Amino acid sequence: MKRRSTKEKTVIGWREYIDFPEWGIRGFRAKVDTGARTSSLHVDDVKLLKDDRIKFYVTVSKKEPLKRKKVVAKIHRRGRVVSSTGHGTHRWYVRATIRIGKSDHRITLNLTDRSGMNFPMLLGRTALEDDFLVDVDRSFLLSKKKKGKK
Repeated sequence: MKRRSTKEKTVIGWREYIDFPEWGIRGFRAKVDTGARTSSLHVDDVKLLKDDRIKFYVTVSKKEPLKRKKVVAKIHRRGRVVSSTGHGTHRWYVRATIRIGKSDHRITLNLTDRSGMNFPMLLGRTALEDDFLVDVDRSFLLSKKKKGKK
């Protein structure tokens, strides 16, 4: 794949609102984390289903934790993740289409418990490569808060 020049890349902030169009989730807060290779998504109540599929719930509002969206996705793989502190865990990975600004990207993300974190999602560098530059001084460059969000 031909790499895009710096001038062709889209500048994003250190945090952005993203959409998961195929899951019906819009205006989801994500922290852009160039130190993380893979993207991570906070989910609850993970259940394995038949035919290599997995069911989980995504909390769509931090202020309304009971407002959740049920998602069924094909399992991409299971792998080990090692945190920056050296702690390793096994996680499920799925593929999903995300929308950042006006562009859609197919990414791999791992499912985990991020309930104690400020952001329900980390957008890792493999989701950003070839298309984006990160301006660490700015936020929400490609997206505005959706109406009705606080």
